[in-house]
Amino acid sequence: MISLDDAPELARFQDQPAQLPAASPGKVGALRLGFERRDGRTILADLHRQAPLLVQQALYWDEAMPELACVMMICTSGGTLQGDRYTIDVTLGPGSRAHLTTQSATKIQEMDANYASQVQHLALADDAYLEYLPDPVIPYRHSRFVGRTVVSIAESATLLYAEILLPGRFHYGDGELFAYDLYSSGLTAVRPDGRELFVDKFVIQPEAFRPDNRAVMGDYRVLANVFLLTPPEQAERVLERTPPTFGVNRIAAGASRLPNDAGLVYRVLGDETEPVRATVREFWALARGEVMGRPLMPPFGWRG
Repeated sequence: MISLDDAPELARFQDQPAQLPAASPGKVGALRLGFERRDGRTILADLHRQAPLLVQQALYWDEAMPELACVMMICTSGGTLQGDRYTIDVTLGPGSRAHLTTQSATKIQEMDANYASQVQHLALADDAYLEYLPDPVIPYRHSRFVGRTVVSIAESATLLYAEILLPGRFHYGDGELFAYDLYSSGLTAVRPDGRELFVDKFVIQPEAFRPDNRAVMGDYRVLANVFLLTPPEQAERVLERTPPTFGVNRIAAGASRLPNDAGLVYRVLGDETEPVRATVREFWALARGEVMGRPLMPPFGWRG
């Protein structure tokens, strides 16, 4: 289990909401998704859901990978609220293929007490392939959010994991860019035997240190963190075809090797959301092509 007890950034956000205490019934959302390969395609063999998190069924909308189980995670509330505690557990059996996304951007609502958290466990068995690509996160004014993800991945498996963080609502009132109180995100990768590969964590507290400081993001406002955990030979092929980018469409991007032959990390900075999403999509297409030998279909018009 992942513990948030070692997160010092939460020390000043332990007060309880007046409306409903943290982790009360209705504020604890949970998903458990288990994928297995059967008869040439992947099925959602195990499903547990607890509102406000919801999954209905696996769909097969990707014509380039008809065996790919595509699952959309839904939040039935008006966004992520103070005191919310979410857990997501995803398991992929040997040879299974899955794509996980969300129905829309994750909106972290304004808060006056406590914080919200999301804890994720992802486990990939031999030769499994997972694309975990949620829509962007939008932290509203005075929101506080902590996310922790632990990935257990076999050496022959592949995970493409992306997180896109906006500075707030771009066009709300007089603006609320970098007006949130806390955004903390951490990812730990291990082998199935428990051997640690790497830990990546960032903590943003705009009141204490502005992200648009010249030494951090400068004039950029949107951040994407993309992790490609895959065998070394595939990672090297992707890296060779991912040159650094600076200035085109006001994008700065570059890929680096992760420790212990875990794969690659790809960082993207941009002024606006769509150019950053498009850059992440280009990396996604490249990674899928090198790892799976399959193309990426054009985006659906209704997905934006």
